Amino acid sequence: MRLVFCGTGEIGIPALEYLLGDPSHQVLAVVTQPDKPAGRDLKPRASAVKLLAEARGVPVFQPPKLRDPVAMEVLRGLHPDLLVVVAYGQILSKSVLDWPRLGCLNLHASILPRHRGASPIQAALLAGDRETGMSVMWMNEGLDTGDVLLVEKIDILPDDTAGSLHDRLAAVAPAALRSALTLIAGGQAPRIPQDPALATHAPKLRKSEGWIDWTLPSRELALRVRAMSPWPGAFGRLKGRVLKIHAASAVEGSGVPGCILRADAEAFVAACGSGALQIHELQAEGRRRMTARDFLCGAGITPGDVFDLSFLPVD
Repeated sequence: MRLVFCGTGEIGIPALEYLLGDPSHQVLAVVTQPDKPAGRDLKPRASAVKLLAEARGVPVFQPPKLRDPVAMEVLRGLHPDLLVVVAYGQILSKSVLDWPRLGCLNLHASILPRHRGASPIQAALLAGDRETGMSVMWMNEGLDTGDVLLVEKIDILPDDTAGSLHDRLAAVAPAALRSALTLIAGGQAPRIPQDPALATHAPKLRKSEGWIDWTLPSRELALRVRAMSPWPGAFGRLKGRVLKIHAASAVEGSGVPGCILRADAEAFVAACGSGALQIHELQAEGRRRMTARDFLCGAGITPGDVFDLSFLPVD
């Protein structure tokens, strides 16, 4: 089939690589978000999708809005069969959804209708879900509300973070897309309506959501540490220092929320609303990531010290 690929996030790279390597399909163009300032120098940076497309000689379009009249005129002239969307970063208007001959497919990193929205991977971890997947959906004007074509499911592993789960979902996207395109080409692609009663929503993450609220149960906080890795990270402030917690687990313990119960060569434990959180890896501002044991050497942290319950990172 003749395809236009629309994506920005790195989760779409394996799917685009598959399409570019499959001789039965032709990628006519790639649409991605405009270059954005990034890094300390705030210089414009191209998306990984753009860099891959340019390296393979595929035309790239970067309109501020895909419904831009000039962009639409050019893309309509390509006469694609399908538009394939993976983490593009914009809601598509009806005028865009209507122009590909067979419609628009979206690959969404959840088992729809669960976790519609911008941060489904983090939402699955926060909820303690045991599985997730890559849904291939026929797009409509709603936010991830279109009929589902198929879902490629995977288990969520006990040590998965948002980063590792992102990479594992990206890796199954090509198989999901291959199956979907095969069904469409054979005229056998289903359209399974989503049940709105089962829908949950995963809005875009804010930096403040990485704040550790020590009054919550330790199990919830352990899930939050995993869900916020690598961005925005899970943060707390102790004795005036902001600490980024990279790895932690829920353990038994009780005390005033945020109070350090143990800080020695064997464990670094803080009380929560119920239970306690054992910190395994962390990072102080301006320092490298290290084990709790290495951090505690000379850190001056002792049992009885308390994490600042009012600390809240600025979004």
